Amino acid sequence: MQLDYYKTRKAGKEEGMRKPRKLKKYATYHVMSRANRKEMIFNNPDIKEMFLDIVRRAQKKYCFTIKNFCIMGNHFHLIIRPQKNEDLSRIMQWILSVFALKFNRLFNYSGHVWYDRFTSKIINSFMQYLTTFIYIAMNPVKAEITETTTEYEYNGISFLQKGVLDILERPPNCFLRQVWTILHQYE
Repeated sequence: MQLDYYKTRKAGKEEGMRKPRKLKKYATYHVMSRANRKEMIFNNPDIKEMFLDIVRRAQKKYCFTIKNFCIMGNHFHLIIRPQKNEDLSRIMQWILSVFALKFNRLFNYSGHVWYDRFTSKIINSFMQYLTTFIYIAMNPVKAEITETTTEYEYNGISFLQKGVLDILERPPNCFLRQVWTILHQYE
């Protein structure tokens, strides 16, 4: 009788376990992470700058490029491409844990900053890349924070327009022309 109970519990636990992250060498990913309890941890521009500084530090520690990003009030999006033998999970674990430590120390908090592990999706095609790029750029417009993508300061599109490339890899002009054409249709 006890053995049957154990088998049932074990089987149920295996079914409820999270799926392993899909990783692919040299892949480009759409990464997102949300704050615990959907708290608006990024409402302060200084906190957004702190996050960007940590990403810049990570770029010196690990080899990866950021293609686009958007930092909203309670979450962020990245299009990220690990290089060489870098591991997406290791990069993101470092960024998220360093941010959590600094954030908790700054506000004298303890406990979780992030709701769950980050989500990631492999971008498999040019159309998926373009769609994801536009989706990330449009986040502040869809949230009715700004009327245009470039008005939002903590958005890769805004950085590209200003020529701020310390965190971003600049896309080719032909790609940017497509992006601007699509974005102007929504603005």
